[in-house]
Amino acid sequence: MKYDVIIVGAGPSGIFTALELVRQKSDKKILLIEKGRSIDKRYCPKEKTKECVSCKPYCHITTGFSGAGAFSDGKLSLSYEVGGDLPNLIGSDKAQEFIEYTDKIYLEFGADTRVEGIENTEEVKEIRRKAIEAGLKLVDCPIRHLGTEKAQEIYLKIQNYLLDSGVEIKFDTIVKDLIIEEGEIKGVIIADSKTKNNEEVASSNKVVLAAGRKGADWLKDMCVKHNINHRAGTVDIGVRVEIRNEVMERVNNVLYESKLIGYPAPFRDKVRTFCQNPGGFVSQENYDNNLAIVNGHSYKEKKSNNTNLAILSSHNFAEPFNQPIEYGKQVAELVNMLGNGKILVQRYGDILYGKRTWQKELYQSNVKPTLPDAVAGDITAAIPYRPMMNILNFINAMNTVVPGFASRETLLYGPEIKFYSNKINIDTNFETNIKGIHCLGDSSGWTRGLMMASVMGVLMGKSIVENN
Repeated sequence: MKYDVIIVGAGPSGIFTALELVRQKSDKKILLIEKGRSIDKRYCPKEKTKECVSCKPYCHITTGFSGAGAFSDGKLSLSYEVGGDLPNLIGSDKAQEFIEYTDKIYLEFGADTRVEGIENTEEVKEIRRKAIEAGLKLVDCPIRHLGTEKAQEIYLKIQNYLLDSGVEIKFDTIVKDLIIEEGEIKGVIIADSKTKNNEEVASSNKVVLAAGRKGADWLKDMCVKHNINHRAGTVDIGVRVEIRNEVMERVNNVLYESKLIGYPAPFRDKVRTFCQNPGGFVSQENYDNNLAIVNGHSYKEKKSNNTNLAILSSHNFAEPFNQPIEYGKQVAELVNMLGNGKILVQRYGDILYGKRTWQKELYQSNVKPTLPDAVAGDITAAIPYRPMMNILNFINAMNTVVPGFASRETLLYGPEIKFYSNKINIDTNFETNIKGIHCLGDSSGWTRGLMMASVMGVLMGKSIVENN
């Protein structure tokens, strides 16, 4: 099997690489390889069982066409200031230009025309004033919310468009290894994702690695094995906070998603809010080795009584330890251990009182958990002191911006870990030191989110057309 371009991973960056090649009327033979299923066959049994059944060989929430973030919620951040470090590589103006270009593509495939967070100027000023008073920075970022169910419809249209345009997509397929000769890519070795058997070789001098957050570990292994230049990046360790909509009503109505950044005492590490879901639902994602990670999403139509958002504490490691993904995994495994393999939840007030939360106490609270199989317990027994103190002090600061945020009944779910830690050394065409290998998206360490990963794919597609 010989191809002009092989794309590994059908998340946003991989999808938009193929999509831009098609839109540019490229005649290149394209292979898109995806470990999971097509989007129309992705289904989480938890909708019926109300309890995670640990699907094998992979979790349908994290794996399959459209990737993890797109399937979970579908929020497009329309500012270059949000979504990772890509602007540092290509420039802020170019990043913003291609956010607008990519946004129009989403609109063509049916995204909602409404943009959140661009109105109520005086109210935004008041929220910013409160943020400054609390020592936090409010980042202006318009949001286009696709919604979990609408995102699936949009990505199904894109999937079918690619197939109809002649893009070959191999589902339920993994890349076991890269074929590199004399510093240049020659192809990949693929196999069935369920059995790991039926190996085949797909040949190409142009391979785009867009493995997503789920594939960060695999990409690191490939980098080590084949001497692809990379460096340790940042690991984000945090919790998902859930509170009543009434507490968040003003911020939800004015901004939809409040992106706030702070550097709380005593450590002054960067702490930020991420992925806010008004009327949303807390969810679970399963990674390799049965690792249960908390996330959140929101639908366009179906709403809960709660708002959830992540609070993430950023940490860097250099010497003598430089394995941030492994560190994050160890933290997650410890939290999972305390929850007996489930997501752990604890009330904020119980943490301050130095006690665990009991299941009966959750039933007595105003805030009812939207993750039905979360286990009440003590997340402070597992999350390390430094990130835990950062999170608690940030919550206290948030109470100035949103009175009631630091309520005794506010729920903290754990673990929420972001596995995009290793940063691949790439040039402005996203090419590594191995000729013909390009790295994109969250697994590359350069993006954090749906829109910026999509933008990276668009730029990759344009680069392939322009330079070949």
